[in-house]
Amino acid sequence: MKNNTLSQLSDAELNKQKNLLTGVLIGLAVVMLVASGIILYVIIKHKNLALVATIPCTFITLLPSFIRLGQINTEIKSRNAKLTTP
Repeated sequence: MKNNTLSQLSDAELNKQKNLLTGVLIGLAVVMLVASGIILYVIIKHKNLALVATIPCTFITLLPSFIRLGQINTEIKSRNAKLTTP
């Protein structure tokens, strides 16, 4: 597996990863919201409260992607700060 640390990537590659990850996160979040709505409907319809635990667990799966997006944003900000300091 190729080891890509953020400090080794160019600015264009960082922006490409940021845009790609943002799009993927938005898409997955929309799908998970629809799935959560369906799960809530099933919970109410069948009175199966055991399914309530699945709703927060689905959003926890997005946490590593949000962490990576934060790291990319931090790297972009640190590079911009280096460029603006005299």
